[in-house]
Amino acid sequence: MTDATPHGPPGPPSTSGGRPGLPSDAPRTDDAREALAWALDRYGDRLALSTSLGPQSLVILDLAASLGRRLRAFTLDTGLLFEQTHALRRTVEDRYDLQIEVLRPEYSLADQAALHGPGLWKRNPDHCCYLRKVAPLERHLATLDAWVTGVRRDHAPSRAATRVVEWDEQHGLVKVNPLAAWSRADVDRYVAEQGVPVNPLLADGYRSVGCHPCTSRPRTDDDDERAGRWAGFGKTECGIHSRPTPIQLASTEIPR
Repeated sequence: MTDATPHGPPGPPSTSGGRPGLPSDAPRTDDAREALAWALDRYGDRLALSTSLGPQSLVILDLAASLGRRLRAFTLDTGLLFEQTHALRRTVEDRYDLQIEVLRPEYSLADQAALHGPGLWKRNPDHCCYLRKVAPLERHLATLDAWVTGVRRDHAPSRAATRVVEWDEQHGLVKVNPLAAWSRADVDRYVAEQGVPVNPLLADGYRSVGCHPCTSRPRTDDDDERAGRWAGFGKTECGIHSRPTPIQLASTEIPR
């Protein structure tokens, strides 16, 4: 892995067919440090990491620290997170001497229950994820020029085409995925070698940690890293990286 050569100040993105595209100096590389250094040089404080406090995004924070750089970070507090996740955020903030910005939904859980009935996640998890994750994320991304995620190609079939630097058509800005080419073994190795803190629930049988009502220990022995999320719904994405359609948002709603 190599460090990137510093670039000049940001310029307008290139265009193709009238659509905004990637900047002409966007690196064509799978090297995580090179892509991250380029993004930090080009976008500065208009760049931020989206973290759910999973191992991938914490590896990225550690990579930024290894480059001697400070990377802005934000997380989505749905009001339904495990206490272990909150504790991990405090640990990470202390370790890297930063404050992770906490984004919250427009509606409290009580307001959501009044509008859509109690336990929306049990009836329409797509709609619940939209209200509590996607909507606040979209509001925040509108203030940025680029964002960084921990998405990997081998994380799930829906992420297989992920590029290290790409144009995010869904949200209208540059998306940097430094670990796109990494495997789970690569992440685990880095975590162990560098002592990166991770959620203790991962050592307690959970493979992926999200909101507590929609996260369980998987009952299968396969290698699906998303197993245990939204059990019984055939759902593997919250909508942050793949927005549900209006039909999906309404399809499982049970009239009150």
